[in-house]
Amino acid sequence: MFKKAARWLYASPPRTLLLGFSFIILTGAVLLMLPIASVSREPTSFVDALFTATSATCVTGLVLFDTGSYFSTFGHWVILLLIQIGGIGFMTMATLFALMLRRRISLKERLILQESLNQGSIEGLVRLVRKVIFYALALELAGAVLYTIRFAIDMPLGKAIYHGVFHAISIFNNAGFDLTGTGSSFIGYAEDFYLNAVSMALIVLGGFGFIVLADLFDFRKKRKFSLHTKVVLSVSAALIVVGALVIFIFEFTNSRTIGDEHFAHKALSAFFQSVTTRSGGVATVDVAELRQATQFFMIILMFIGASPGSTGGGIKTTTFAVLVGAVLAMMRGKEDVVLFRLRLAQERVYKAITVTLFCIGIVLAGTMVLATTEDASFLKILFEATSAFGTVGLSMGLTGHLSLAGKLTIIVLMFIGRLGPLTLTYALGPKQGRALYRYAEGKIIIG
Repeated sequence: MFKKAARWLYASPPRTLLLGFSFIILTGAVLLMLPIASVSREPTSFVDALFTATSATCVTGLVLFDTGSYFSTFGHWVILLLIQIGGIGFMTMATLFALMLRRRISLKERLILQESLNQGSIEGLVRLVRKVIFYALALELAGAVLYTIRFAIDMPLGKAIYHGVFHAISIFNNAGFDLTGTGSSFIGYAEDFYLNAVSMALIVLGGFGFIVLADLFDFRKKRKFSLHTKVVLSVSAALIVVGALVIFIFEFTNSRTIGDEHFAHKALSAFFQSVTTRSGGVATVDVAELRQATQFFMIILMFIGASPGSTGGGIKTTTFAVLVGAVLAMMRGKEDVVLFRLRLAQERVYKAITVTLFCIGIVLAGTMVLATTEDASFLKILFEATSAFGTVGLSMGLTGHLSLAGKLTIIVLMFIGRLGPLTLTYALGPKQGRALYRYAEGKIIIG
């Protein structure tokens, strides 16, 4: 029986990823249950520890307790390690250790890496892993230094370094955990342009994806970008600018958020809230006090999420670009979806539609379950479900009041959102053989 189960788990890369993430989350939960992990030295319940471990590994940022005041230094380092492994990917970390030990990377491991990094082929994967590790550590180090400089103004140098390292890793990996100790995210730094700029830069760079980062770093040598990089950069920029503009307009007169602030502060807050929906998870305003129109618009942005191969979730910016391209092509009576003068294969369009419908179904299912188990408004529940699935971590205040069934639902949504709905389907579904025949073509009326 055990041999049969082992064969099933290792039969495909998606199943190995499923097993790996599950093992890491359970290990993290056990460590966070230990009395030494909390400030009070009281053991945390298994469900609460599992929730926190899932949120950290899936780089979401939804929390049941304030991270800074509830968990001890040991608990902080456990959470930080889970964020790092979950953000970069456990297979990437495993490959790093294998390379350090000068061990050869097998074909099976390359296939798992291909699935983990969402690549189309196994060519150049080991080189990409080296770049992923280098870029991640370099950007985290830069972020830690910049954060430390700012935090050193408010606290002793040792504590400033500690906070700088924690927030750099958390924000770059789009995890959203913070050590402010007030449960208010970055609201206390809402007018601090320096800290806002550093945080937005880390969120955006972490959400671009490592393939895009490699293209950006190699631009001086190659003098050109791939189609993937062009789409990610253009769509990300458009979503951030449009998002900031919409939030700025909707909240301009809202005295509970930015209505009473000066123009520059309003603009800065609007941009930060737009950027953080990319999967950042930290906020400089109270999300629960935003207007309903703003909250619903942020749900849309969270659902789109970050980019493929990044630390963020959602359906991804490239999927959104393909969907928009397909709609425009249909409206113009064209057969091909064209982006930057390059035609996309029909397979890409079908996959984008499939991913989107899968994600809509998962968010709606999670929302219906939460609407049954939780006593809250529908918009608050939809916001929470989308934030969990998109691994964003923003909350309207529902997380801390979840029932047991609600916590388990959010855990499942975070896990599916990080692993990816298609990866989960391939992992749990039966192995499909090659079709030996095709059915005759039929016609139905659309629209």
